[in-house]
Amino acid sequence: MKKKIALIFGVTGQDGAYLSKFLLKKKYKVYGVKRRSSIINTQRIDDIYKDINLKSDFVLYYGDLIKKTQPNEIYNLAAQSHVQVSFEVPEYSAEVNSLGTLRILEAIKNLNLEKKVKFYQAGTSEMFGRTRDKFQNEKTPFYPASPYGVSKCFAHWITVNYREAYDIFACNGILFNHESPIRGETFVTKKIIQGLIRIKHGYQKKLFLGNLYSKRDWGHARDYVEAMWKMLQQKKPNDYVIGTGKTFTIKEFVNKAAKKIGLKIKWVGKGINEKAMNIENKKVLIECKKRYFRPLEVDYLKGNAQKAKKLLKWSPKISVDNLIDEMIEHELENL
Repeated sequence: MKKKIALIFGVTGQDGAYLSKFLLKKKYKVYGVKRRSSIINTQRIDDIYKDINLKSDFVLYYGDLIKKTQPNEIYNLAAQSHVQVSFEVPEYSAEVNSLGTLRILEAIKNLNLEKKVKFYQAGTSEMFGRTRDKFQNEKTPFYPASPYGVSKCFAHWITVNYREAYDIFACNGILFNHESPIRGETFVTKKIIQGLIRIKHGYQKKLFLGNLYSKRDWGHARDYVEAMWKMLQQKKPNDYVIGTGKTFTIKEFVNKAAKKIGLKIKWVGKGINEKAMNIENKKVLIECKKRYFRPLEVDYLKGNAQKAKKLLKWSPKISVDNLIDEMIEHELENL
């Protein structure tokens, strides 16, 4: 039986790494497109190369390879995905997130691959932004609150547009926050776990955070890449919200992590002056800094993934507590 071919844009990111490993286990041949850089940026997928049996089924390239690889499935995970950074480099964020998606869809259309290729576009809960709905599902109106969220709305709607105009099998996955041990260091969950462990072991004095009361729906990237794949195995293309349906504040995430790491903390103060103290020695371990607040805050996100559960037979397997355990274990191994 001929192997399916997958082409992944953004292969060196968190999701690209997990998706590559998932597809290789499904006996795919995987082509990964990575960004040209003057530094080595393949750490998340280096372990794939260590397996000699997988080597020939996993290939990395620079640039556009749709015509050359003739894939069955294309996954667009490439993005400038940091919300705060998108305020600092909005044009770059729009170029990558919005026009990058358009270029892939144009290539599918111009190469007459509409009937041969299935396309997955990575959306985000940040497209819902400042919504006031208790849960967000596929029918919830978008209300983005950052250049990142706005750029992803363009990517979402251009995917819908090309699906309807040119009959391309194209799906949007509207994924809520998903983390893992290989999450980037500038993302808040990684920053919290890494910071608390370094404080515990004497390598760092304080951890600085922004809005402690932002509520997020956190899942595990390993679960979420399976949902991506399932979307492209359906008979008809569709858009799906992927989330756990549970939400926690940044402060609650800190409390869970601190307890597991063995730090006894007590919160004092209010607003920007709120801080966490070490109960044992009274030292301040965590402070809030204004520079870590967004220009426009997103206070509450919680996903309703009932459509995915019904049609894709997908549901999250890894709880936020198990996610934190994995992240802590990884940081301790690399301390």
